[in-house]
Amino acid sequence: MSNMSNNEEVILTPGGLEKLEKELSHLRSVKRKEVAARIKKAISFGDISENSEYEDAKNEQAFIEGRIATLEKMLRNARIMEKENNEENTVVTLGSTVKIRDMEYDEDWEYTIVGTAEADPSNFLISNESPVGQAILGKSEGEIVEVKVPAGVVKHKILEVK
Repeated sequence: MSNMSNNEEVILTPGGLEKLEKELSHLRSVKRKEVAARIKKAISFGDISENSEYEDAKNEQAFIEGRIATLEKMLRNARIMEKENNEENTVVTLGSTVKIRDMEYDEDWEYTIVGTAEADPSNFLISNESPVGQAILGKSEGEIVEVKVPAGVVKHKILEVK
């Protein structure tokens, strides 16, 4: 994410926006104070040149400040994605929850299509820029789509769009 240009739009769902705002607030109000206290305590141990606690605390502080800067930039460039209304909600759009069937393995999966900043495949939130996301966007219930994956092409059938 750090290679994000200064005005690159970040598409978020209302829930994703809230999650990022909470993380930013927690980093600013809690984590900054905790790491400052760790640094102060480490300095009290004396010689900081060979003090691993001081090094760890300074590294954590750098990480926290970097994450705060990233979150601030993302929130500045955020565009809140409302669920698009489409013909009886049968077309896949950003914000859609889609039930698809892997035609080869006959397995069903349910994903919600979100912007890249919110993508979390382990929680079934897939990016609109992912192979599956790109393949199903704009498609309708009942359609079979081909998803290009490293191993070739996988066919998925769109079972339901919510």
